[in-house]
Amino acid sequence: MSATEAVRAAPARRSLRPFLFTLTITAIMALLFGVPWWTLVVAGAHWPTPVIATGTIVFVVALVAFPVLMYLGHGGRRQDWAARTGDTLLGVAWVLFVWSLLGNLLRIGLAVGGVGDPVRSRITAAAVAVVAVGLLLWGYVEAMRVPRVRRVDVRVGRLGAGLDGVRVVLLTDTHYGPIDRAGWSARVVAAVNELDPDIVCHTGDIADGTVAQRRDQAAPLGEVRARLARTYVTGNHEYFGEAQGWLDHMRQLGWEPLHNRHVVVERNGARLVVAGVDDATAGASGRPGHHADHAAALTGADPDLPVLLLAHQPKQIGAAVAHGIDLQISGHTHGGQIWPFNFLVRLDQPTVHGLTRHGDRTQLYTSRGTGFWGPPLRIFAPSEITVLTLRAG
Repeated sequence: MSATEAVRAAPARRSLRPFLFTLTITAIMALLFGVPWWTLVVAGAHWPTPVIATGTIVFVVALVAFPVLMYLGHGGRRQDWAARTGDTLLGVAWVLFVWSLLGNLLRIGLAVGGVGDPVRSRITAAAVAVVAVGLLLWGYVEAMRVPRVRRVDVRVGRLGAGLDGVRVVLLTDTHYGPIDRAGWSARVVAAVNELDPDIVCHTGDIADGTVAQRRDQAAPLGEVRARLARTYVTGNHEYFGEAQGWLDHMRQLGWEPLHNRHVVVERNGARLVVAGVDDATAGASGRPGHHADHAAALTGADPDLPVLLLAHQPKQIGAAVAHGIDLQISGHTHGGQIWPFNFLVRLDQPTVHGLTRHGDRTQLYTSRGTGFWGPPLRIFAPSEITVLTLRAG
């Protein structure tokens, strides 16, 4: 191929990308709304005509409204009412889609058992509707409640005896956003303070929006109490808004923003390096000075001291292993948030939740998150406030 032909081919490929993207999104939307419509409304249930007409109208309106709501809510306009409605619609559609697929397995089983239509399809539709409604109600309650406290002991080989038993409380993925959760935020902070922590860490995705938009929801974080340190790093969602603004605001609230830097805490003669790096997406954000830099975060730290690293995404663990980190704490995954999304998360991350070991020294704790993103739902992925009790090796 000549250089001229290569130049002509490159723009042609680029021109196809918007078309392919649109085609992919359209196919996903068609499945997301079409499978539940077919399962609940059409199939072989032979519902009365008014029922079929009403159900079809509902699904068509939802299908048309969804992209509009997401554009208004998460595009340039950032209208909270649209984001709330669109996010909720996304959650409802996902749950109906998943359980419609599973419901059709029930349909096959009934067919094998000799149950014919319309009874077979009506049983399937009723089962899908009942399960979906029940899960949506339960998932909403789970999302809006104060997270349960999850306690985990972590043995750190290089930890000095003076820090044995130090309590690290982990918050992450609070996602203050279109739903005003200032009251929830205050209750979370009260729960944290009752734990009497030594160190409190927030590993990013603090909010969806700017400081000006979410100031009231984040304000209770200024009341968090910790004996040794309160530390914070950015998540990927900060880079959708104003990452530097949140770093500055958390400093104003009395926290230590660990923007590729570290602090050293000490108790009873034993010391611990608490370091933090920017999110993995920071480098591609175009913001000057923002990128994950483990070497910079550890510059000047005593190499013989144990290191607790704050990094938003579990997949940053490779660099942590390379730099001899003892324990990385992360969030980002939400534990999948709405089952079975956890299986898709696992394709991108080395772990979805819990404590795992990587290499000879490094351990990783991944939290399911304190809040939620988007749909106000948590289904088979409970939120958590994590207490990590560090034990000397």
